[in-house]
Amino acid sequence: MGVVNKPLLDEARTIFTDLGYTVTDLGSELRAERRWRIVYVTASDPDEVAEDVDLRCFVASRERADRLREKLLSRAPDYDWAVMSVGDDGDYDVLHPQASQALPT
Repeated sequence: MGVVNKPLLDEARTIFTDLGYTVTDLGSELRAERRWRIVYVTASDPDEVAEDVDLRCFVASRERADRLREKLLSRAPDYDWAVMSVGDDGDYDVLHPQASQALPT
């Protein structure tokens, strides 16, 4: 999956920077910070990430995003999360656990 992760993280870096976050590269994930909010952004599988954070954003291709959201819903992790569904054109949607569909961006 390493070949896919870098472009998705690059897209996420651009999106979070455009939203006014300061983004730091942590190797396999990003740390996006704005005011009091710190979001850890990853393209990894939820089973592969540390759960000792409060906010986490999983970046996925459009084809994978709904399945990833369903997986997270079934796992019910102890942190707040969202899935960022990124298209080939750079457009994105945010899938939250409470929403039945993507929120417009």
